[in-house]
Amino acid sequence: MQAEKTRAERTSPAQVLIADDHDLVRDGFHRMLASNPDLQVVGEARNGQEAILLCRSLRPDLVLMDVRMPEIDGLAATRIIKEEFPTVSVLIISTYDDPDYLFEAIKAGAAGYVLKDTRKRTLFEIIQRTLNGEATLDSEVSMQLIKRFTDKAGATELPPVPEERSSAPPEPLNDLTTRELEVLQLLAQWKSNPEIAEKLSISRATAKVHVGHIINKLGASDRTQAVIRAIALRLVDPETRQ
Repeated sequence: MQAEKTRAERTSPAQVLIADDHDLVRDGFHRMLASNPDLQVVGEARNGQEAILLCRSLRPDLVLMDVRMPEIDGLAATRIIKEEFPTVSVLIISTYDDPDYLFEAIKAGAAGYVLKDTRKRTLFEIIQRTLNGEATLDSEVSMQLIKRFTDKAGATELPPVPEERSSAPPEPLNDLTTRELEVLQLLAQWKSNPEIAEKLSISRATAKVHVGHIINKLGASDRTQAVIRAIALRLVDPETRQ
């Protein structure tokens, strides 16, 4: 599996694909992202089908994905992209501030959910955190999502684990070290790197390294999906407190 590169480790701008069925919206995002030297727009898609095809040919680092698009909508396209390319990050962009959309987006494999009227500076911060595999949702929203994923009534709604990770016993359980399992449990409680470092009496830099290893070993692109995948594999119990 190809290791994820953090923003600091990138030797070239992160490659971004924009998927939206409105020309003006795509052009607006393109112009905005072009002002950031750390980002490079490598393609534009007018619908979910084009987004999938461009991901296959371009292998971008990040996809900005609209929800409502013709042929294949953004959520379905996200699900297919994440199944084929687990380490490609997807940020859903939408005009609708709808918790159900957010849940479905995370379930499909998205790293986060951004409104189209988000300020430029905030969008860049969210993109940076996403590319670094960091949390893009605040802790309260994240815990609500995790609870919804782990509710007994919604247990069947957990996203599918990639085929290569579905054998028993789970391969990540063999891959992850004891310390990484401890860190993963704290991630499932939505602890930040500083909080993890304090809880385990390690440096923040060491905590960040452990989180990066966990994300890579679970074949995820960010914290959110790493936690969701860990829950699906029964590697952690969000209700357990350390």
